[in-house]
Amino acid sequence: MPQNVRQPIISVLGHVDHGKTLLLDKIRGTTVASREAGAITQHIGATEIPVPTVEKICGRFLEKFAKEDIDVPGLLFIDTPGHEAFTNLRSRGGALADLAILVIDVTEGFKPQTIESLNHLKNNETPFVIAANKCDLLPGWKPSQNACFLETFPNQNSRVQEELDEKIYDLIGKLDEYEFQSERFDRIDEFKKQIAIVPTSAKTGEGIPELLAILSGLAQRFMKGELSVKVSGPARGTVLEIKKERGLGKTIDAIIYDGTLSAQDKIAIGGLGKVIVSKVRTLLQPKPLDEIRDPQEKFKHVDKVTAAGGVKIAAPDIEDAIAGAPIWGIESDEDMNKICQLVKERLESIRIQTEENGLVVKADTLGSLEALENQLRSSEIPIRRADIGDVSRRDVVEASAVAEDEPLLGIILAFNVDILEHAKEEAKNREIKLLQNDVIYRLIEDYEECVEEEKERIRREKLKGLIRPGKISIKPGYVFRSSNPAIVGVDVLGGILRQDFPLMKKDGENIGTIKEIQSEQETVAQAEAGDELAFSIEGPTVGRQIKEGDVLYVDIPSEQMSKLKELKEMISEDEVRVIEEIISIKQKKDPSYGVM
Repeated sequence: MPQNVRQPIISVLGHVDHGKTLLLDKIRGTTVASREAGAITQHIGATEIPVPTVEKICGRFLEKFAKEDIDVPGLLFIDTPGHEAFTNLRSRGGALADLAILVIDVTEGFKPQTIESLNHLKNNETPFVIAANKCDLLPGWKPSQNACFLETFPNQNSRVQEELDEKIYDLIGKLDEYEFQSERFDRIDEFKKQIAIVPTSAKTGEGIPELLAILSGLAQRFMKGELSVKVSGPARGTVLEIKKERGLGKTIDAIIYDGTLSAQDKIAIGGLGKVIVSKVRTLLQPKPLDEIRDPQEKFKHVDKVTAAGGVKIAAPDIEDAIAGAPIWGIESDEDMNKICQLVKERLESIRIQTEENGLVVKADTLGSLEALENQLRSSEIPIRRADIGDVSRRDVVEASAVAEDEPLLGIILAFNVDILEHAKEEAKNREIKLLQNDVIYRLIEDYEECVEEEKERIRREKLKGLIRPGKISIKPGYVFRSSNPAIVGVDVLGGILRQDFPLMKKDGENIGTIKEIQSEQETVAQAEAGDELAFSIEGPTVGRQIKEGDVLYVDIPSEQMSKLKELKEMISEDEVRVIEEIISIKQKKDPSYGVM
């Protein structure tokens, strides 16, 4: 069977706002600006830059970094930068992307999504290059449009050069923490052993020639074997998105990474809980930008697409196909069962491990779901149900069942999906929290914040029902009634006192219960440190069990004291001090009192 070398598939990753999209736009814009015939080919979900265009942009730098003639036909960039799905999409058991650009804002350094992306690349063993972006924001930087870094860097003053070097060394240090050896690209002797760091500006285009040259060189020198594909064999690909197109209905956007897919081919696709077998009705690719006249006619029909390439597939019965699933061509009816079994095994291999009590997790693609699961597992957060698609009423019912036993887990996480109206109503009725975000680390942060808020609420609820510590002294000369109940003026020396709290003397003897608290003949709910109030106390007689000048404490039962100590961080230092005094008094008669 004929073999060919395909383009490497390249994904662009990094923290939000570090310049991923702008870098991709600049790469595309630079190639379009070169005015080469066929300088850029826009695939579905990907952009192809042919080698002649790369050669024109990179010039002599390509020879330096490739060391030999380039056999790969070009570079295929995934168009959705930074999406977690692309680092988790699988092809032959590895990541769909053959190479990656990790974009890092050189002025900010490592951020949460940088680390997230780095872990994905490490887990999938994906070779990558660092784009140390936004070098034009360094104070004093003199920009040069679309210039090579090695030409523009010597023109910067020494202070700017030193600052950039410091930023690069910071990145080298951080990468070393994750067991990656790295260096600025022009100081590397062996690219197979060190990660290349290329200073770039997505705004001015500086450094992009070297970035493209290094990607081409890596693909040529180290990946030719992996990029060999069967030209005429059955297609192997991955679903990127499911989209509805006017006049076509539901369509699949896919990346084909091996073989050839032709119109009328039979295909097996991973679907929700099943393998879908269908037949390609139409294959579509975008028209060149200058050919688009009517937005409704933005696609052109093609007879076939050969790896590696992006294509839109129109076919019947594909409504339940899921993003991130495999899509394989079926050559013959004899192969159908075997291919369907392989696709089924692939779907089962990424089935999320679930537990009885855990979060309900919804995501837009299998890759996203895997990425989200990895983050939750690393944080030791259990999952009850994980699925693709919008949040439904059933999801809310599942979360509600968990909330009965584990309120902190009865929560729904929705990554890059919508919440259906009936689900919103059900969640409101059942008081289930719905958390939505399109950035995984932010969704995890939202959950952690939600948990802390819920813990705080639960602690406050627990605290509401507890007898609080308090300390008072009976003011001499302020006995208004001696018994039934005794009414006396008091100074509140510490803590909080409320109606029905039991009281004891300094020796631990219980003397009665607070019946009412008044201030200027008005009943008040509670007394706090510093207050001067009138207390009516059921039980004692002034002159017998209590007398003027006595110090009294709230008599806290042992089991309540244990709960109070568990909630120690919720009460004031003043109350903590009174608790310690009460424990000291009580332990004279019961050494186990207040011991947890």
